[in-house]
Amino acid sequence: MKRLPFFLGLALLSAAVLSAFRPSPETSTLADGEGYDIGSEVANVKLKNVDGKMVAFADFADEKGLIVIFTCNTCPYAVAYEQRIMDLDKKYRDMGYPVVAINPNDVKRQPGDSFEAMQQRAKEKGYTFPYLHDETQEVAKLFGATRTPHVYLLKKNNAGVFRVAFIGSIDDNYDDASQVENHFLEDAIKAVEAGQAPEPAKVKAIGCTIKWRES
Repeated sequence: MKRLPFFLGLALLSAAVLSAFRPSPETSTLADGEGYDIGSEVANVKLKNVDGKMVAFADFADEKGLIVIFTCNTCPYAVAYEQRIMDLDKKYRDMGYPVVAINPNDVKRQPGDSFEAMQQRAKEKGYTFPYLHDETQEVAKLFGATRTPHVYLLKKNNAGVFRVAFIGSIDDNYDDASQVENHFLEDAIKAVEAGQAPEPAKVKAIGCTIKWRES
């Protein structure tokens, strides 16, 4: 019985150590089930582009769909996919599926993702697509985006409404484009073009967690 205090103290110490290594609230993401799902009708988002003009989804009324990608300047995954995103726009915009990139990161937590830095990056790389600033992070929350990059393929129906057709990753190898085995996004576009539902319609988004504003 005399050993009980020792073991009790050891248990309390272990609990304290485990608690110290739990993820902090600032790295948490949206809860499962929040945001858009496959088939969801998408609101008419309107955000400021790097050219200073406002861009809305309604501006793409003549397109078949949109490739919406939540991305940023600073995340290594986003940087690794940058050229592929540029290539996707060049390949699919004339087919009716242009890229719309959205930066949702909090500038205070990630200064390299400021609007000015976005403008510089877009100019240096020669972006051919809008690069929009989600300053309030409301659009990322609306979609349920949690990562950079996080991809949403939108398909316009006969009523002119954009609906979500695919959610997830561009492909299965962020590190080396030459080693990709599954082109998730491109396969989804091909399925939509053929009048079919993408399979898979959802895959896990691989990237950095969005840098949410600290409360």
